[in-house]
Amino acid sequence: MNIIGNGVVIDPVILAEEIADIEKMGVDVAKHMVISKRAHLILPTHRMLDAASEAAKGKTKIGSTLKGIGPTYMDKTGRNGLRVGDILMPDFIERYNTLKAKHEEMLRQYAYTYDITAYEQEWFKGIEAMRKFQFVDSEQMVNEALNNGTSILAEGAQGSLLDIDFGTYPYVTSSNTLCSGVCNGLGVAPTRIGNVYGIFKAYCTRVGSGPFPTELFDTTGETLRQIGNEFGATTGRPRRCGWLDLVALKYTVMMNGVTELIMMKSDVLNEFPTIKVAVGYELDGKQLDYFPYECTDDIVPIYKEFKGWNCDICNVRNYDEFPAEFKEYVEFIEQETGVPVKIISVGPDRAETIIR
Repeated sequence: MNIIGNGVVIDPVILAEEIADIEKMGVDVAKHMVISKRAHLILPTHRMLDAASEAAKGKTKIGSTLKGIGPTYMDKTGRNGLRVGDILMPDFIERYNTLKAKHEEMLRQYAYTYDITAYEQEWFKGIEAMRKFQFVDSEQMVNEALNNGTSILAEGAQGSLLDIDFGTYPYVTSSNTLCSGVCNGLGVAPTRIGNVYGIFKAYCTRVGSGPFPTELFDTTGETLRQIGNEFGATTGRPRRCGWLDLVALKYTVMMNGVTELIMMKSDVLNEFPTIKVAVGYELDGKQLDYFPYECTDDIVPIYKEFKGWNCDICNVRNYDEFPAEFKEYVEFIEQETGVPVKIISVGPDRAETIIR
């Protein structure tokens, strides 16, 4: 069973589109998924507020996806939000209109021109599509499953450095993206968490604005982007690309309590004669081996160079078959982070995932 937890903010339009795509594959989604009553809804006016706010920032914009996520979390913490469980209430439309009116008043302050007529129609169609699903007290459901010995895999949506508290603020999302977000986002106690799998790429990427110490502005960065097909899944924007940043990786391993690492897109580095890894930072004349509060564009990465493996590793199916240069790269990461790299991906297919 799949659960959309209470920590998620849901756009009914996008959810309906995703459901339709899966149903085309012959899957009865309603039989395999439930939705938390406590999850908040993204309104069409939330999207407009997001766009208006980002436009008003001018050159200081943070690179929002403009999906209305930030304004929805603002309403959540401001205790004004509309939740999935409200769909079942007889005054749902009244609650919707009240929040919409509040948003429209805010939009007048931005002098932002918009028209939500068409999207609002799709939004209410999305609400009707959601009614096919069971709305549940997901925290009860999850904890009962844990009490019965059921294994639960919780999946986050964004990278650790986009965490509202411990990310590269203000270039972050509006929620906690660390492992601890599972506690708030599903309603489980910290003592319930078992293994923590840290997923990272063999190099670094970022979408939107914000600090990126190892970003490459040359042909190497463009090569990483093209080979890795690094374009935003939500926006289609080209991702910024750079070498692996071990300072940031060690920081996120620490903050998440990672027990096992999973390295993705290793094959993207196949053709590079030299591969670099940032092992420290230089800032204001000082060398740092930790991720600082002042994560600015003034940081200069300190690199360790590795000889590339210069061969196609896509057909490798056992760790022992990897070239020595690749294994040196992996084992250095393990040594520096103190965490084993248990899974290595060398391509998009399931067969191209090597479990050690």
